[in-house]
Amino acid sequence: MGVVCRDGHGNLAAGTSTGGMTNKRWGRVGDSPVIGAGTYADNRTCAVSATGDGEYFIRLGVARDISALMDYRALTVQEAADQVIRKVTDLGGEGGVVAMDRDGNVAFSFNTPGMYRGYLKQNGQPVTAIYRD
Repeated sequence: MGVVCRDGHGNLAAGTSTGGMTNKRWGRVGDSPVIGAGTYADNRTCAVSATGDGEYFIRLGVARDISALMDYRALTVQEAADQVIRKVTDLGGEGGVVAMDRDGNVAFSFNTPGMYRGYLKQNGQPVTAIYRD
């Protein structure tokens, strides 16, 4: 489970927990506790929380990479998230991210059939989804 948010002062935060992996190797560490892989926040760019095949997210530094693409290439949060999830796909991994930029724009990107997600619009209206539509 992951969350990204922006407070009234414009500070960004991200949090990520994991359901774990069935039959994992003893001592395996997934991407959730690895800052820059499964979780990252930078007030200058975005906050990101990731879910999926942790080994791929760690190898690519997925959460930090999204922020870096926004910083160095001036991509939107959605463009950066989509580009990084394509990298995960190219390596053979599955998963997705929730992200929010410094202006409060949300992005979801995933390469699986669905990903549970939700957010509040500025007017407080909740939006939830599972599949792409």
